[in-house]
Amino acid sequence: MRCKKGPSYEKQAAGVRVKEKSVNVTYSEEQLDRARDILHAGPLCDECLGRAFARVGRGLTNSDRGQALRAALPGLGKTGVCWVCGDLFAQAERWAECAARQASELEFATYLFGVRLPARIEEMEVFFGQRFPGKEGESLKHAFNRVVGKAFEARLQRPATVAFVGPDLSFVVDPAADHLALHVASVFVYGRYRKLTRGIPQTKWPCRRCRGRGCVCCGFTGKQYPESVEEWIGTPLVEAAKAETVHLHGAGREDIDARMLGHGRPFVLEIVTPQGRTLELKALRETINTNAAGRVEVSELAFASRETVVHLKEERSAKRYRAWVEFDRPVTAQQLDQALGDLCGKIEQRTPIRVSHRRADKVRIRQLLDASGHVVGPRKATIELEGEGGLYIKELVSGDEGRTNPSLSGLLRMGAVVRALDVLEVRLDMPMERTDAVDKARTLP
Repeated sequence: MRCKKGPSYEKQAAGVRVKEKSVNVTYSEEQLDRARDILHAGPLCDECLGRAFARVGRGLTNSDRGQALRAALPGLGKTGVCWVCGDLFAQAERWAECAARQASELEFATYLFGVRLPARIEEMEVFFGQRFPGKEGESLKHAFNRVVGKAFEARLQRPATVAFVGPDLSFVVDPAADHLALHVASVFVYGRYRKLTRGIPQTKWPCRRCRGRGCVCCGFTGKQYPESVEEWIGTPLVEAAKAETVHLHGAGREDIDARMLGHGRPFVLEIVTPQGRTLELKALRETINTNAAGRVEVSELAFASRETVVHLKEERSAKRYRAWVEFDRPVTAQQLDQALGDLCGKIEQRTPIRVSHRRADKVRIRQLLDASGHVVGPRKATIELEGEGGLYIKELVSGDEGRTNPSLSGLLRMGAVVRALDVLEVRLDMPMERTDAVDKARTLP
């Protein structure tokens, strides 16, 4: 007999065939016997009954399957609260409505739901699987996340799809606490920056005295320094994305009194909790360079990912420096050339005194790849050095009270100190700088 509304059911020798949306599914006698046992166990919602056979047939929801099985086994199944999920599925529409409200002001294309099941439901789910084992079943978490996700999509006025990796929005339903948590994925932007003047730190430094709260010493700004590369680059992007803040991830960092010249230092700017994700990077680059003229300059920007940050941090990039050195005694060109030649090779550096308060005290082995220089006064010289990432240049010159060996000071047997330092080149092969990758990135939202 066919109903005008909903699916129709035909009892056959092989089982029950469900016809809906031009999709047929047949339940075997063995499957019907299993469904009969499940229904005898106590009150069960259609979702939990149907998901025990989730891999039987296609084009049906678990609720459809549950209704079909009840029709095939009339008179079975008690009414009441589902003993497995506690009627969790009945709350799916409410959670979807809550999620839609939270996402109403956000720009996103992908999402993902998760659920933190109460302990009792976790235990019932385990018991259900052990008591009624089968290969066709689906976990409660997976089924619930899909149901609430579909209800969420139905409430949106725009297209959105599930993404199991890197979704723009992530929701976690916590029924026990009656709470829905939302995480907005960061937006990542890659580029290179040049720092054209000294005295600017790479990132924002909280005031040492008040730790960022604001005090007389920092003029109630909460900052140790009035400006930073991070702020010059990040402020226009925060405003454009209506974000909370930004974090600058650099391929190393130069000292506050050093300039970053050449093609610049690779960086990824992480835009935290953005309301908007569509950014006009070309216009933003022009804004940054105009606002920070003479201080900071950025190259062409491109969208990136969290994996780009990992690559940036894990790759040890060679760097080239120019240093203005002052000695405590006169030095000849021949002495300087000899010492620089002997300096190339393996360098052992114990954590420098100036950073020992925030770095682990250990000995690092690095290579000085190239060194050259010329004398510009009786006790002055300019030198260019190329070394592996992590090589401390100021200590390579001064010796840092014997913590760096060999050192220019030690080889010359006289005191030497860096008076000014420039980073000329950061040699790092970044996927985002390859033409095909950059072109692809430009098309991202």
